[in-house]
Amino acid sequence: MSHKDVQGRRLNLRDALGATARAMPRLWLGASGVLVAAVIAWAGPLFVALEPWTSPLTLGAAAVLTLMAVGALVRLSISTDARAARALGLGPLGFQFGWPEPRLVGAALLCLIFLSMIVAMLGLVVLAIAGVAELDVAAIQARDWGAVGPAWKLAVLVVVGLGALLIPLLLVVRLSLFVPATLGRRQMVSLNSMGIAYGSFWQILGGLVVTAAPSVAVAFLTGAGMMTGPLAEIIRVVVLFALQLPLTLGFLGAAYRRLEYWSPEEGKA
Repeated sequence: MSHKDVQGRRLNLRDALGATARAMPRLWLGASGVLVAAVIAWAGPLFVALEPWTSPLTLGAAAVLTLMAVGALVRLSISTDARAARALGLGPLGFQFGWPEPRLVGAALLCLIFLSMIVAMLGLVVLAIAGVAELDVAAIQARDWGAVGPAWKLAVLVVVGLGALLIPLLLVVRLSLFVPATLGRRQMVSLNSMGIAYGSFWQILGGLVVTAAPSVAVAFLTGAGMMTGPLAEIIRVVVLFALQLPLTLGFLGAAYRRLEYWSPEEGKA
């Protein structure tokens, strides 16, 4: 099936995070132009009053720049140097738009459809079990747990509810490598990305948690009332494009390079 033993692959989280940290300057430099442009596109309307008819155009431009930024960061993260990134289609300062960008959108839509189907099915299962258990819906809505029903029925419902939350989390982590895989394999990769992440769920989850620190910090400061108004929105945009996207995509690219087992020769077979 591949030149690597799929069953024996495991991601070393420390090595992947170290590679992410070392790659950050290269990611910032290679995608500097499109990252700045994306920040301006999203934060600009906070400073300049625009006509209502320009809103769709502005939103569309910001979305395209965001897609270009993601494409640039992924190309850099799965490459060892700037020359290899350019071979994957990286443009000057991160400005490029080729087939890989639409493929990323298509793969993301396929993953979202799959996850939506799973979440809907799990929701129906939880509702069905809750109906069979004949629990007091009004008591649940009022959070009067003592009047909901027998303790054992409530415990079963809690277990089922936790399962309904954990299964989507498992799938999201297993699917997270679809972004670097789509560019690395030069074809749209969606559900197949779960095979790449096989055996490294906890390591990928740990890396995503660690690299989510900027967003967590912004959410904490906002929740604590330390950031409000237009300034808070600007900080969110800057943190997203200057820190969060490079860190997350840098880690996913580092994980992909270590876990990928597919080769172009296999794709032609």
